[in-house]
Amino acid sequence: MLKFILTVFGLQLFITIGLLQAADRPNIIYIMTDDLGYGDLGCYGQEVIETPNIDRLASQGMRFTDHYSGHTVCRPSRLVLWTGQHCGTTGLIGNRPRSLTGMEATVSQQLKKVGYRTGGVGKWALGNVDTPDEINNPGHPNNNGFDYWFGYLNQSNAHNFYPTFLWENKKQVTLPGNVIGDYENGRGRVSSVRVSYSHDFMTDAAFKFVKENAAEPFLLHIHWTIPHANNEGGRAVGDGMEVPDYGIYKDRDWPNPEKGFAAMITHMDRDVGRLMALLDDLDLTEKTLIIFTSDNGPHEEGGHKHEFFDSNGPLQGYKRSMHEGGIRVPFIARWPGTVPAGKTSDLPSAFYDFLPTACELAGAETPDGIDGISYAPTLLGNDADQKRHEYLYFASQEGRTSVGVRSGKWKLVRYPDKPNRDADLASPGEWKLYDVTTDPGEETDLSAQHSEVVEKMTESLIRDGLWKEDVDSSSN
Repeated sequence: MLKFILTVFGLQLFITIGLLQAADRPNIIYIMTDDLGYGDLGCYGQEVIETPNIDRLASQGMRFTDHYSGHTVCRPSRLVLWTGQHCGTTGLIGNRPRSLTGMEATVSQQLKKVGYRTGGVGKWALGNVDTPDEINNPGHPNNNGFDYWFGYLNQSNAHNFYPTFLWENKKQVTLPGNVIGDYENGRGRVSSVRVSYSHDFMTDAAFKFVKENAAEPFLLHIHWTIPHANNEGGRAVGDGMEVPDYGIYKDRDWPNPEKGFAAMITHMDRDVGRLMALLDDLDLTEKTLIIFTSDNGPHEEGGHKHEFFDSNGPLQGYKRSMHEGGIRVPFIARWPGTVPAGKTSDLPSAFYDFLPTACELAGAETPDGIDGISYAPTLLGNDADQKRHEYLYFASQEGRTSVGVRSGKWKLVRYPDKPNRDADLASPGEWKLYDVTTDPGEETDLSAQHSEVVEKMTESLIRDGLWKEDVDSSSN
């Protein structure tokens, strides 16, 4: 009898401890904006565009100065985020077709296994659905760990901020009043009648998900499509920065695309404030980790010029560049009472670190075969326990540069002799080396003075199968 009582007591104790641990698990809201530059926020030095709510998010949390996206363009960057693998492992180094298979150990799959409700809104780039007959494909978010998804299932259609419909799971939802115009070069992605702004519908869906899942731990990805341009709109009508109104910028003596770009960011900032207020109302603020970032560096599309607002701040390059401006992005983490407020971290980290971080915080299993390292110790104020990457790796078949490597203070960039759009990263060219701790603008090439550093870094890439040994990696 005593043995039975002790067994029952032990079982109850185990269940109680498990419940306590579950109660400590945070909700995780991951906000990814689209083509927002390192210098587009007040807390990162922006002096013209107003972002008071995101700045408040930073003051109440931790601001990372050396965080990197998954890639310098959309689809490969998102693939890195979901899988915890850098683009050398995923093999996707440009905006080429790719779908998930439903078999990958994505962030959402892992957290769903331990009881998290999983939702997302915005652009889904890894399971293309152009017409309803394509809806049942393995790349659909519902087949990759998401209980709920609302938004775009076609990456190119996401260029249009006034589409005629969005997807809610596997059902089309009509956006009232929008009409696609007959524009030359519009490719069916430019609306002539604009009533329903997609961003607002996706934001409402995200807030509804929070309300409906307030009683249990949840993972919510808010992948907003602003301030991306409608590329086709830029070509068809000369202005791809689609926004309901210019707001506080309407009377500025700026080109309309620049008014639209600024208005997009302030519109988005308003919704960050609304989200923070909602968490307060639901008593979820201290139970929720909010992460805010961007999928890559700032764009120069739709009539917008990245120099107009100094969107890349002190960095060189923009979207499609392996320089810092193309891949180093704003990154803010707020979890009141847990993440130290008002702290800045210079930990070099990247999108592929999110999967192990989320798994650690949620008590989920971290899958094998990933490249990421959890930055949970840094978030929790335990810098001494933080493991660091030997290097961060990026490769691209778009733009003038093809490889970027960050190792400690050093940044290595590959310049092929001829820009190419194939996967031959090891084509003839030269390496340039920069100390990005003292030269974040990568203005001074140090490859000649520190050839031993170039050699050491390329040897690491050769060792890991990311560079071909027969290529003259020190050519200049």
